[in-house]
Amino acid sequence: MADLLKSHIAVVTGAGSGIGRAIAQGYAREGARVVCLDANEKTATETASAIKAAGGQSTSYALNVTRRDDCNAMAKKIAAEVGKVSILVNNAGIARRNPVTSDVADDDWDAIIGVNLDGVFNVTRAFLEQLRVTKGRIVNLGSVQSFLHVRTPSSTAYTASKHGVLGFTKALAAELGKDGVRVNAIGPGLIETPLNEKMRTGSTEILQIFLNHIPLGHPGKAEDIVGPAIFLASDMSKYVTGSIVMVDGGYSTI
Repeated sequence: MADLLKSHIAVVTGAGSGIGRAIAQGYAREGARVVCLDANEKTATETASAIKAAGGQSTSYALNVTRRDDCNAMAKKIAAEVGKVSILVNNAGIARRNPVTSDVADDDWDAIIGVNLDGVFNVTRAFLEQLRVTKGRIVNLGSVQSFLHVRTPSSTAYTASKHGVLGFTKALAAELGKDGVRVNAIGPGLIETPLNEKMRTGSTEILQIFLNHIPLGHPGKAEDIVGPAIFLASDMSKYVTGSIVMVDGGYSTI
């Protein structure tokens, strides 16, 4: 186990699976004590158990990031039971692909914005006092769809949410720099996770659209996000803030 994140307490939302689980495990390998948060208590516990089985330090709690009062209460609970947080990863997210003209468009919008954008705000605000004390680091999960590279149909709410995450990242970095808090984002491309499994296995047309625009020619794995996430949380990036690191196999270049 290395020590790039030794002495840090890291909170990862959406840590029960996919990218969140990979980041949580990667941070633990670098010496951080990791708090795994997920709406699904069972999967959060599984991630924490896997970290402890590998020799790391971890605990887990259930949290719905759309519930602001719950986020505030969780921040206080973690400060009391674990310690002051110095790394926050806003990873929790959902995706739905229905046309804006569909009967479920209103529900899709509320759900996606609620988790992907409001959730980032809620959790960040809840932990902000601790992060200012620890001069912490915030890592937000954006997307290739944080930009205008939208080649897939039926993703208005998701695209809007990820544009919002990037704007929030930049604005927050400008605001918190004086406090020594760094705020950056990661922009994954097509990463094989449970979140997009249905699309990858059931819609060959959309999958092919993605693959046609990935210079490396293949989807990424959740583990591919871990290195950039460690970089942004560690002192290796101590003069980096307000940036987004694209991890998309080159998708955003063409």
